Amino acid sequence: MDKIKISKYIAYLLRHRPDAAGITLDEHGWAKTEELLAGVKRTAALTMEELEEIVRTDEKQRYSFNADKTRIRANQGHSIQVDVELTEKKPPAVLFHGTAVRFRESIEEQGLLPGGRLYVHLSPDVETALKVGKRHGKPMVYRVDAGRMYGDGVVFYLSENGVWLTKTVSPEYLEREQTDTEQAK
Repeated sequence: MDKIKISKYIAYLLRHRPDAAGITLDEHGWAKTEELLAGVKRTAALTMEELEEIVRTDEKQRYSFNADKTRIRANQGHSIQVDVELTEKKPPAVLFHGTAVRFRESIEEQGLLPGGRLYVHLSPDVETALKVGKRHGKPMVYRVDAGRMYGDGVVFYLSENGVWLTKTVSPEYLEREQTDTEQAK
């Protein structure tokens, strides 16, 4: 079993295209675990024990089971309309957003937009944001004045895996962060 490929496929199904494997999500993003296993088995062998291991060991903690493991969902990152029952939470004064340098002009004009997702994803530290940025190309990090945004009435959520979520971030709340990789040049 290629655990990484299967994990990415599960994320794809639970976040974007449950219908691609015959899965139905409820209004809170939960799928029946049996349906997910059957859907994944169309393309790759997967046992309940292997699924439990994927959920338990996923470094990004993308997934959650319900108490009796009969249901599973992605914690965030959906492009389809679901309510993952996020609770509003006061953010720390500063959060970070990792992206690729090629998006800089657009971000500095329009701010951070969710793109195909429901929310903008923000990281609690520069290191995590830098990792996220590297997935998209040559990385760069923005410092987000989350405290001021919150004071201005912007709503934030904290997902189960520690990712901060908000609908958008206006350019006025952004500042480019100097990272070690930039300083080394």
